[in-house]
Amino acid sequence: MTSFPLEPGSTIGILGGGQLGRMLALAAGRLGFDVAILDPDPDCPAARMAKVAIAADYDDPVALKALADVSDVITFEFENVPARAVERLLGFGAQVAPNAGALAVAQDRVEEKTFLNGAGVPTVAFAAADDAESVARAVERFGPPCLIKTRREGYDGKGQTWIEHVADAEAAFARVGSKPVIVEAPAEFTRELSVICARSRSGEVSIYPPGENHHEAGILRRTHAPAEITPSALEHAEQIAARILTALDYVGVMGVELFELEDGRLLVNEIAPRVHNSGHWTLDGCEVDQFEQQIRAVAGWPLGPTAALAQTEMTNLIGDDVDDWKKLIAEPGARVWLYGKREARPGRKMGHVNRLRPLKD
Repeated sequence: MTSFPLEPGSTIGILGGGQLGRMLALAAGRLGFDVAILDPDPDCPAARMAKVAIAADYDDPVALKALADVSDVITFEFENVPARAVERLLGFGAQVAPNAGALAVAQDRVEEKTFLNGAGVPTVAFAAADDAESVARAVERFGPPCLIKTRREGYDGKGQTWIEHVADAEAAFARVGSKPVIVEAPAEFTRELSVICARSRSGEVSIYPPGENHHEAGILRRTHAPAEITPSALEHAEQIAARILTALDYVGVMGVELFELEDGRLLVNEIAPRVHNSGHWTLDGCEVDQFEQQIRAVAGWPLGPTAALAQTEMTNLIGDDVDDWKKLIAEPGARVWLYGKREARPGRKMGHVNRLRPLKD
């Protein structure tokens, strides 16, 4: 039976070996932990940072048993971990954080918004739809345009489409694969903010300053942090984050995406039960970044400080952007993070760069 806090030299297992897993492994190593990675790709970015790398499907029972056997606690880098994988890990006696309940909520967009509203957290109006007819009824009720998203999976703008007219429901439903969807009412928001927050095993909550996000083609391109925000909006954002973490009995780091409306109100767009792309600014802009914070939380250590040390602009390097690495590493004030992916493809996140400026008075 694992006891917390974990001692240095313990092993942290990670489901997923992409860039988030790689940066988690780097943070764990700096704190004296070993890391075990489970990912289908034997040459995934995180595997090259790990003491143990298991190449297998996420629901492979033999591989999951091997991961459980070598790990003192197991976490994950993405929320679409198969539910049966977590069930098997728990059956093998493994400690898993965040918990299965948080995964279940985040894996289904209807369940997610239902949970948020039940926790007293505001969202846009929404409806579940299983066919084109129910999509049309929801759009008629909310008024077009509406956004439909597949209930499960989908990221970086995938699995979603806009409906401009009720008559377009059938075509729009087909565009997302004729799968069960959530229909979301339009939100007249002025910008998207995100809050990276964390909760420890003892219930301690720490919240980073909000960042302002800018997307291109459905993919996050830049985050500016700390965002310029009124004291009342900041207080509301922190209340929202703390309420979600506590309601889920959460352990670990979470990303909370927010819409800021014209009247200053905040609505939650979605949550991610993991370290988050919009939190990469913390790697250079904070004393303790989101990856170290995740390791601290799951290991049962105290959480670290979240105050910003600099004004930071994080820019994702997508596809061929990574070819500019020589220019970027020579740029004063730029901190370059490359993910070790072997092939640059359109839309693929290959790295990011943080540009630092002094904090405003």
